Amino acid sequence: MASPRASAEPTLTEKPRRSFFGGNRKSVNAPAPGAVGNAETGYPQEGVNNGYTHHGVDNSTRQGGFTHGFKFGSWVRLHAVDLLTMAAMGAIGLGVYEADPAPTRSFPVYNIDGSIAYPEFAYPLRKNLIPIYAAALIAFFVPFVFFALFQIRIRNINFFLGTTVGLLESLITAAVFQVFHKWLIGGLRPHFLDVCKPDVSQLTMNGNGFRQIMYTRSICTGDADEINDSLESWMSGHSTAAFAGFVYLFFYFNAQLKVMADHRPAYWKMILTIAPLLGASLIAASLTIDEYHNWYDCVGGAVTGSICAIIAYRKTFAALWDFRFNHIMLPRSTSLFHRKAIDGEVSTSRFSYTPQESMIQRPAASEGGWRRDWGSAGAPGDATAMMV
Repeated sequence: MASPRASAEPTLTEKPRRSFFGGNRKSVNAPAPGAVGNAETGYPQEGVNNGYTHHGVDNSTRQGGFTHGFKFGSWVRLHAVDLLTMAAMGAIGLGVYEADPAPTRSFPVYNIDGSIAYPEFAYPLRKNLIPIYAAALIAFFVPFVFFALFQIRIRNINFFLGTTVGLLESLITAAVFQVFHKWLIGGLRPHFLDVCKPDVSQLTMNGNGFRQIMYTRSICTGDADEINDSLESWMSGHSTAAFAGFVYLFFYFNAQLKVMADHRPAYWKMILTIAPLLGASLIAASLTIDEYHNWYDCVGGAVTGSICAIIAYRKTFAALWDFRFNHIMLPRSTSLFHRKAIDGEVSTSRFSYTPQESMIQRPAASEGGWRRDWGSAGAPGDATAMMV
């Protein structure tokens, strides 16, 4: 059976072009009779509302400038609960981060034969190759800069702010998750014994466990703050932040550039899409070079950050992998502080995966004449309705 797209009549005979700043140059052909929307814009024709609005912006005026139809007060009220929750989560995370380690850990220093029990915890204390504050700033500002650059093509402040909020949700959630693990679980850093500086004279008097070869931090003579930090190896905050930010950016690039879609994109788009994963893995791996973390601390942080990024992206956009919808931001028309639906939108604020909605937002990529004259429909992952 021929695919719906192959059997449908094209509505343009010349590939549409875009200007440098994302505007659409005029096409040489008019849309075919019965086509949905305007072939130039990909949205319903000028002056025709078709009874459909999205994010509070009427389709008939959707092609305005960067701030067209945007009301900052309404946006703040729509997202006030999220903003307050993020602030509260940040405060909780900071408080837990500053707390002393909760558990009391026992550890050996020497084996019965006099050899060091765990040489993997006897590395010298060194400075971080990438300080934790730098890792957090990189995880936020690198994606943020690309979000801003992509606005040259997208030109929608609501989309820009929503994408940034999704990134912050990923970073903050991952950070709070990992600081609770540091506080309640913890673990020995590779330089623990160097920081602890155990008092050898107490090793035969204060031991516990079998043959009294296990000890607590009471035998340590080093700096108290450094000892506290060296007891919080699990899980890696660097790795968590890096993967929470850069996996989110990976999904953003894949959606906007349509790397895994229904056409063969340019190779540079694949490189740019993969680059965030390279950056995240390098940040995580650097912690095994400066002996601040064990490899399993980095893996735990990477998994945590990736899961938070996946959830945050899917919470913000209509799909993760489905190339038809993964660039479309999900709608919101009401909230606790904005009880009345904005501009006539229905209060359910659901994305229905219909042809009209699939053409409301277009990605940054124009390769393949992306969705200028036809729409997609169906549930995410269902590729049976490719042309309508």
